[in-house]
Amino acid sequence: MSLIDRRTLLTGLPLAASAAALPQASTAPQRAGQLKITKLAYYRSSIRWRDLLFVEVHTDGGIIGLGEGTCHGRVDVVEAALRWLEPYVIGMDPAGPEKQWERIAYRLTRWSSGIIPRTALSALDIAFWDIEGKRLGVPVWRLLGGSIQPRFRNYHTHWDATVGQPANPEAYAKRAEETVNAGWTAVKFSIPNRGTESERIAATVAILSAMRKAVGDKLDIGLECSESFTTRTAIRMAHALEPYHPLFMEEPLPRENPPSAFGELAAKSAVPVATGEGILSRYDYRPLLEAKGAAIIQPDVVKCGGITEIRKIAALAECYGVEVAPHMCYGPVAHVASLQSMSVCRNFVIHEWEGADDKLFQEATNGTYPVQKDGYLTLPDKPGLGIEFDAAALAKRYPFTNLGSQVEQRGRF
Repeated sequence: MSLIDRRTLLTGLPLAASAAALPQASTAPQRAGQLKITKLAYYRSSIRWRDLLFVEVHTDGGIIGLGEGTCHGRVDVVEAALRWLEPYVIGMDPAGPEKQWERIAYRLTRWSSGIIPRTALSALDIAFWDIEGKRLGVPVWRLLGGSIQPRFRNYHTHWDATVGQPANPEAYAKRAEETVNAGWTAVKFSIPNRGTESERIAATVAILSAMRKAVGDKLDIGLECSESFTTRTAIRMAHALEPYHPLFMEEPLPRENPPSAFGELAAKSAVPVATGEGILSRYDYRPLLEAKGAAIIQPDVVKCGGITEIRKIAALAECYGVEVAPHMCYGPVAHVASLQSMSVCRNFVIHEWEGADDKLFQEATNGTYPVQKDGYLTLPDKPGLGIEFDAAALAKRYPFTNLGSQVEQRGRF
């Protein structure tokens, strides 16, 4: 074998590199600068107990990005925030969701925190990820680098709304059997919120006891506490519930409590504490994590800053050994956006899911909305978010009735 000296090798490299580059030029992905946003379209709808807000980001290339800015009782305010952003968005190329997030969150204003600005940012971020996937022909989960797991466990939230009347322990037990037969492996319901401290504990224990006798451990049970306890009463409740091993106690303390209060509760409770749907950024999560105030955090993709931010929150929680079970109770766009974002999260444990809306959302998305099978979901494989959703058609079928204005009569969410 003949030897090649250094000069001969270096002289030949430019030609070899040029030749290698030629056939790759035709397969290059579509470059940024080839799309421009032309308009934003908004659609409101009222379904069951909540008001929904969807946004479509239209481009001159015919690609439409789907976003959701649902904030129950405040959808009109979120829409106003989105309209404020229109002059800064229309005419721009939406390529690079991370770049667009940085621009909107930090360069347009110094006042980007708070539930309304954050929800508006989330809606646009979700739509930008949808556009990016569609323009490149891949699902969002591929853009994120996933998926690192083939399927995702979910739980039927607001499950108590499906329990028959009278909603006594026997009715819960019967519904639990039906739910297991339908393939679900986990549910969440709101604990009784009336009566004295002792009466609430007794009523909750009676329900859990009946459910465990009916289905054993076939159904994991999450308990929505709606910020209705003090640290003392939450500890007492946790001790009473321990024999029935709930999956978690959600938001047992008011969100305004210091992280140290959550830390004290978590240290004294055998029932895992879950919280965080009202926390809006990774920076706001850090004190809770440092206080060891939760075993499970529940970031909300529509409130925390969209797909771009929720995965960073999950990564931060992973450093503290904390699991992630995203909060979700909105429309089909938000559900799928949250699911896509979990595709790269090692500490994902389970996803909240409005099971009562599965049939409706399947109809509204031409069958592209994921539904559980044996308690698990699989990711859509179509480009972008992966669903075919006509927001205008849903708004026509379920007109906006401003349920948020009835909060004092219906209760807050």
